[in-house]
Amino acid sequence: PVPAGAEAVEAAKQLLRKMGLDNPQVVFYRELTEGFTFFNCYGSCTHTVDYSSIYVPKVESSIMDMEEADRYIRENIGRKLIVVGASTGTDAHTVGIDAIMNMKGYAGHYGLERYEMIEAYNLGSQVPNDEFLAKAIELKADALLVSQTVTQKDIHIKNLTELVELMEAEGLRNRMLLCCGGPRITHELAKELGYDAGFGMNTYADDVASFIVQEFVKRGMK
Repeated sequence: PVPAGAEAVEAAKQLLRKMGLDNPQVVFYRELTEGFTFFNCYGSCTHTVDYSSIYVPKVESSIMDMEEADRYIRENIGRKLIVVGASTGTDAHTVGIDAIMNMKGYAGHYGLERYEMIEAYNLGSQVPNDEFLAKAIELKADALLVSQTVTQKDIHIKNLTELVELMEAEGLRNRMLLCCGGPRITHELAKELGYDAGFGMNTYADDVASFIVQEFVKRGMK
């Protein structure tokens, strides 16, 4: 938050140096409003990382398309799987859960509602955890999908943890697969919170369905 001018340009260069960039260059700047300036900057990064040493926990499953997943369920399970999803807690965003569950899906990937061998129930947004779990019990769900978009003050952590605690208190945790997803969700975080899988950016219904059906068979669930 500085006014546009030579001092602002120098301030931007100094900040770039503190960010570890050598030979900082400000190639464009413009005042956005009084006291605020927008910059386009470049610099040389001399830092390196050992890519071969990086390990990121990921969902381990073979990705199948809709037809392959339906066929896998018929051949290995023999009945429709019931999947219940929602944006729980106070989260009013449905774009994530809709992309995974709605029949039209997202970016050419059909949602779970279109799968012939999956009975999908999208409960929408702002669903309290206790109501979500009660509906899952009523529908005899095989898998639960929780979408969390809002992350301010780690509200998603508290909400996701509450659901796990409710399931454990009811003795249901091992009877249903539990997955969560959202732009700030990673598989590692999901596992730490007690979920079976976590899905972040660039995730489609194919990814979620593939994990659910393969994990269902792997665990010998019926």
